[in-house]
Amino acid sequence: MDFLRIVLWILIALSLVFIGWRRYKRGQLMAVVWSILGILLAVYAGLCVMLFVMQSRILYQPYREYAYMPKDVGLDYEAVTLETSDGHSITGWYIPAEGGQWTVLFCHGNAGNISHRLDTLELFYELGLNCLIVDYRGYGQSSGKPTEQGTLLDIKAGWNWLVGKKNQSPDRIILFGRSLGGSVAAIVAKEVDPAAVVLESSFTSFVDVGRHYYPFLPVRWFARFDYNTLDAVKQLQCPVFVVHSPEDEIVPYQFGRQLYEAANEPKLFRELKGGHNEGFYENAQLYRKIWQDMIDRLLKLPDNSHNDGLDAAPSR
Repeated sequence: MDFLRIVLWILIALSLVFIGWRRYKRGQLMAVVWSILGILLAVYAGLCVMLFVMQSRILYQPYREYAYMPKDVGLDYEAVTLETSDGHSITGWYIPAEGGQWTVLFCHGNAGNISHRLDTLELFYELGLNCLIVDYRGYGQSSGKPTEQGTLLDIKAGWNWLVGKKNQSPDRIILFGRSLGGSVAAIVAKEVDPAAVVLESSFTSFVDVGRHYYPFLPVRWFARFDYNTLDAVKQLQCPVFVVHSPEDEIVPYQFGRQLYEAANEPKLFRELKGGHNEGFYENAQLYRKIWQDMIDRLLKLPDNSHNDGLDAAPSR
């Protein structure tokens, strides 16, 4: 997208110079001014239309083919097929850990599929965390095309499977979302009351992301998605853990801080290092320590209570 924007602006600049120069040579100064204004207005309108039409492609970037399988990294797993409340078939993997007391319901980001998250699945297994990761509709082997409401229903299907089929207690399930998945996790958590919600490298809302990248466009007027993580976080009564890197080049660090500030107690903030897509595995030891810290703090909570026992001081 950055390359295309650069090319677009170069073409616009060359067009303005060419048209302006020809009319200036003819002594048509006002015609030059009006031509430039007309071109700029047309370009502005074109950008608005392009972003409106392209939003779904920009937001959702699914891959159908699996790059790897859990067995490729030595993980035993159960292949899972779930049916959503609106009739879609959603696929995923359930990876049990030896003696796992907690289960992570993993809401992945906007690109790839579950096979691109094996590094994280390995970490959860090593930490003694069971994990269910599912592909949103349109990703991997899941049916349909991704939509905002669809992603929520897909994760709800995963939740219902854990509670209904695996007899997992809700107060032992951690809803974890990375990037776009953080918004999905926070919104779903309003309805299911998990043990905790972990938001990693997540944004405050789709509109806020649009404003960040296109501050010169009226994003709110033509935004086709909401994904209002901030509003959801304000309503959560379970512990909220926020993880974000100051070096995140895709989702600004300030979004993570805003989510933390908006969350109710008990809450915790931890700083990651590195870029948006690389930080968690380029700084594996730090990432492991962050997760171990969050688990330890959950263990300090009284059984079936979210009201105290969690040190909320942020780590800087």
